[in-house]
Amino acid sequence: MATYHSGESAVQERAGLERQADFSLGGIGDTVPDVAAAFLAAQPMLVVGGTDGAGRIWATQLTGEPGFLRVPDPRTLLVDALPEPGDPLHETLTGAHGTAVRIGMIGIEPATRRRMRVNGRAVRTPDGLRVELDQVVANCPKYLQKRDHRFLGPGESTVARTVTGSTALTGGQQRMLREADTFFVATASDRGDADASHRGGNPGFVQVLSPTLLRWPDYTGNAMFLTLGNLLLNPAAGLLVPGWDTGTALHLSGTARTVWDEEETRGVPGAQRLVEFSVEAVREITAASGLRWSEPAYSRFNPAVA
Repeated sequence: MATYHSGESAVQERAGLERQADFSLGGIGDTVPDVAAAFLAAQPMLVVGGTDGAGRIWATQLTGEPGFLRVPDPRTLLVDALPEPGDPLHETLTGAHGTAVRIGMIGIEPATRRRMRVNGRAVRTPDGLRVELDQVVANCPKYLQKRDHRFLGPGESTVARTVTGSTALTGGQQRMLREADTFFVATASDRGDADASHRGGNPGFVQVLSPTLLRWPDYTGNAMFLTLGNLLLNPAAGLLVPGWDTGTALHLSGTARTVWDEEETRGVPGAQRLVEFSVEAVREITAASGLRWSEPAYSRFNPAVA
């Protein structure tokens, strides 16, 4: 039977949403239903969160033609892909021969605004990863922008893959964040159980306060508070900002905290609370993916941006 950990319960209580959280608990299981298995098999992208050798949490993406994600039984996910060298989780996931590493994952289908989270313990296989699942979470479609995807054809892109790293955001990276309508956030509990989640809104919903400090609103959701609950126990977090039309991936790692101050929150439309993220490491990868996505149709649930 699914339960919430102490951090999740504490955030639910502070938000005054314990009753809604109890109802939402029915959306958390430890097996993949047939309909969810079919959903995963149709996806070209999986977002993965995990911890590197230095203890930093990162989020990244694995991609492949539909079918690269398979569910051979309700408690197992096979992933026929691995991160390439330079990816912040390359060593973590390619070095998992026989040793289980805890990862959080989210499969997302922008074209239909569907998504689901699957978390567990991954072991390296010859072709990718075998993940023994601990948690399967149904998610609502709120704040998810509608997009269609395609893969680049042979010779279609002339952009070379490059990897750059720093400890602060460049001007171009700051613009990318200010223009973003979607990012993914990876967290872990104090026991190391990882999770990956989606955040979306109209462009401008991510505020760049400085080259090392971001802030975004926490909108009304399902009251589970899986991300904020983890952050209460373990402030480490990683962000992935995909370049939907370029294939660039912007990876950030640092720490995050929840801002409950009502005066600060009042000036941000739709915000129930705020999250501030301190940037400690930046990894930008061009040509990180051969996926390209159409212009977004913004979710009707997105609050206005001040």
